[in-house]
Amino acid sequence: MVAIGGFMIFRANIYQIGCRALTNQKSTIRVDALMDGDLIFQTSLSAQSKAIQVATKSKYSHCGIVYKSGKQFFVFEAVQPVKLTPLDKWIARGKGGHCVVKRLKKRAVVLTPDALKRMKTVGNGFKGKSYDLYFEWSDDRIYCSELIWKMYKRGAGIEIGKPEKLRDFDLSNKAVQQKLKERYGNKIPMEEQVISPASIYESNLLTTVWVN
Repeated sequence: MVAIGGFMIFRANIYQIGCRALTNQKSTIRVDALMDGDLIFQTSLSAQSKAIQVATKSKYSHCGIVYKSGKQFFVFEAVQPVKLTPLDKWIARGKGGHCVVKRLKKRAVVLTPDALKRMKTVGNGFKGKSYDLYFEWSDDRIYCSELIWKMYKRGAGIEIGKPEKLRDFDLSNKAVQQKLKERYGNKIPMEEQVISPASIYESNLLTTVWVN
């Protein structure tokens, strides 16, 4: 059982009394507790996930932004291509259905309706773009944590997480080196600016509001 923000989630036999819930095989979410602009993290089952986890020293390798549309919830994410994914499908796609939702501590001040509108306008500019396998900082293609960082920076004027250089990550593991070889050959761009899911996840500007 996990208690977050004053409500209970039971992992085995799930009970929700007097609240609207979104349920998949392994999770129940108090969707009335989620908000536009929340950040959601999971361990991806993609081919590059292990390398990202090792290089960034984090269990989380994929992330997105929660969108509310009417009574429905989605995750805006950079996959192939950048798109909206229904929340339940997004959760089910991750390892073990596990995910974490985080929110700005000063959300009420920072994410005004106008700021959210600007963020989504920024996001719409990326919608349909290809996933960036090379983790470049340009807007031509985009990866998951880059999408979040740029939407918050350009739409709300706040930087969540600290961009680093590729050389700052742990590149010594064989799984990491293999992926680098596949992507870059012998010309690894060590000075490329990168924002990782781990850097955003660990930001002291965020607080955890839900864990499955």
